[in-house]
Amino acid sequence: MTFEIRTQNLISPQTRYLGIDPGLNRTGYALIERTSRGPVLREGGVIQSTRALTLHQRVHEIGTGIRDVIAELKPEIVAIEQVFSNSLNVRSSLLLAHARGAILMTIVEAGIPVIHYTPAEIKRLLTGSGKAPKDQIQHAIKAELRLLEIPEPNDVADASAVALCLYHSVRVHA
Repeated sequence: MTFEIRTQNLISPQTRYLGIDPGLNRTGYALIERTSRGPVLREGGVIQSTRALTLHQRVHEIGTGIRDVIAELKPEIVAIEQVFSNSLNVRSSLLLAHARGAILMTIVEAGIPVIHYTPAEIKRLLTGSGKAPKDQIQHAIKAELRLLEIPEPNDVADASAVALCLYHSVRVHA
């Protein structure tokens, strides 16, 4: 299993939002923190499963990786992208659902609230259009988080989009 975490010294967090872009091969994650300057991307990475392993071993790798991310980053709330399925990619959707199930189980075990967003909801919340192309979403992420570059790989950019949706959807109580 390849697992990447880049720890940074975090200033006293007010609210920490973890966005997850689930996948069986690669699951992207991004932690956004609410600050007085607006949303700040504190961490982004990928949990990658080992393709040579069995399905149940790969699902376990994803779940264990998310458990480690939660323990390290201590999010207060998590958002995950819902499975999008069409009749052309049923097998891919089923494999993705396995990974998503392991992720959801891990989040629930940690006692963290979880919100689900469809791909169209993510696009609409970030761009105003539920049919926005991927590059428009990526540029919205870059602009809103005041980044010099679009987060790489795409899994991290997608997780950042999910985290931003959560950031804008959750009301902070003083």
